[in-house]
Amino acid sequence: MVYRFIDDNKNIVGLRWLCNKFGISPNCYYNYKKEAKRKYHKRLAHIFELIKYVYYNNNCVIGYRAMRIFIKRYGYEVSNTTMHKYMNKELNLCAVIMHSKPGYKTGKKNKIFDNLLNQNFTVDRKNKVWCTDFTYMRQPNGKFRYNCSIIDLYDRSAVASLNSDYINTDLAITTLKTALKKENYSKVILHSDQGVQFTSLDFVNFCKANNITQSMSKAGCPYDNAPMERFYNTFKSNFYNVSSFPNVEMMDELTMKYINWYNYVRPQVLQKSLTSTIWEPRRMPTPEKLCSFLCWLRYIGDMSRDASTKSWCVWWEDRAQENLHFFDSLQSRMNGSRMI
Repeated sequence: MVYRFIDDNKNIVGLRWLCNKFGISPNCYYNYKKEAKRKYHKRLAHIFELIKYVYYNNNCVIGYRAMRIFIKRYGYEVSNTTMHKYMNKELNLCAVIMHSKPGYKTGKKNKIFDNLLNQNFTVDRKNKVWCTDFTYMRQPNGKFRYNCSIIDLYDRSAVASLNSDYINTDLAITTLKTALKKENYSKVILHSDQGVQFTSLDFVNFCKANNITQSMSKAGCPYDNAPMERFYNTFKSNFYNVSSFPNVEMMDELTMKYINWYNYVRPQVLQKSLTSTIWEPRRMPTPEKLCSFLCWLRYIGDMSRDASTKSWCVWWEDRAQENLHFFDSLQSRMNGSRMI
């Protein structure tokens, strides 16, 4: 306490005068400063090691916001600004960003629905509001393969995600059917853009038959469907832009693995007013599921002759092993709180 008082007031009345009044040698004060710096640098070195461990063991795609949550699990509380400085300036580690999208020609729309959200993306329960959209992925043969995903606005988790060679109404309906089979709902709002797949007669009739209320963004305004745009930004940055696909089957298989990682492992950070709320994975995997997933990965890795497939299996096997060790502590920490 005395050394701290001297440190706070030495520029006002002088260091040697304060040491004389408290009967302390200046050498004692300097030794105190060296010890404080030694503890600080030891703590900082440990944080740097944890950052590099998490970054390189998650395919080098973790940004500073998600990294802050990973490091918090190890007992270190670091702000977003400090974590950004550690990663970008001190360690030169950066998240992968998404490139601009190519242009396209719009088709004829059957029916356009009102925007029921008006950029209000805060939802008080799950399966109340879903968002959906399409994105593209280039296949090894140069052609495009399209992904349609549906996320729940309550926690931004992926409810359903499917790939197809065609960006049409059938893909949108099939993805919605998959989501309806997985989730229990009484009435849900499905928010999308004004793409012809969502305004088509078949899709509109399917929504009516399944008690789904459609909501649509304003034309040319991606901010009206910002959560979906953010989901695909992460999809491209953390998965597609850093992966290679020898064939279409492997692309579809790795897409499903990424969706599992996104729902089970990757922490979600939602910005609400001036405070940042941390959302842990909604669909908590059981140890039995993780063990089954681990055995399946080992089988695929042993049977495959492709090097990239083996590397992906090894990478996911490491993640499953980490979750098995982390499962008990995470489950007890989240017990009694709202699990997403």
